[in-house]
Amino acid sequence: MVELKTDESIDAMYRTGQVVGQALTAVKKAADVGVSLLELDEVARGVLRAAGASSPFLGYRPSFAPTPFPAVICASVNDAIVHGIPTDYRLRDGDLVSVDCGALLDGWAGDSAISFTVGEARPQDVRLIETAERALAAGIEAAVVGHRIGDIAHAVGSVCRAAGYGIPDGFGGHGIGRRMHEDPGVPNEGRPGRGMRLRHGMVLAIEPMLLASGRDGYHAAPDGWTLRTNDGSRAAHAEHTVAVTEAGPRVLTER
Repeated sequence: MVELKTDESIDAMYRTGQVVGQALTAVKKAADVGVSLLELDEVARGVLRAAGASSPFLGYRPSFAPTPFPAVICASVNDAIVHGIPTDYRLRDGDLVSVDCGALLDGWAGDSAISFTVGEARPQDVRLIETAERALAAGIEAAVVGHRIGDIAHAVGSVCRAAGYGIPDGFGGHGIGRRMHEDPGVPNEGRPGRGMRLRHGMVLAIEPMLLASGRDGYHAAPDGWTLRTNDGSRAAHAEHTVAVTEAGPRVLTER
């Protein structure tokens, strides 16, 4: 069931979203050659703590997971697509890093992700990240009252496919509110004019995931959480929490 949020609830979710944005900004600033993923997780923990927020990631255990998630960020490096567990791995020159972060504040959730490079960036990585952001922007632009979920999916997928990138099947965005994952699902590829009609008060996490090789294959790593490309090619992930309103899409996790 899809819960429509009041304008007051959307304002409250915006406040949560600002904490998420601050955490991602702080993590990106701290990321440098030699910094460990665990250290980046501690940076995000500090931001959440200072804001009086908690993490919807920490301890989260969906049906597929062998263990509860042990961190407040997902840190996915190079061929890791999403759900990377922060470890003592230290960032290297040229790494491509995707960081996903959430927050819970005053009973409302926020969820967002960014991708960036560390040290000297490879041009192909820059293009991959820029395309992920363009796909996200296209999805947000399609999140308009009267449109359908398929319009968002089509907008995201069209940008990805036109650039020659793959899209991992079965993974995409979601509704969000009191809980991090709510109905409806928001695929990263689909047909326009199909699916649930968008209404004022729907809040969605839109999150393109792009695979550089152009192939869609992926597999779960031994930790049971991290998804990796089958061929070792790199991946990028971008996400915002977005409210559908009569005035147009409202990004709640601005950075």
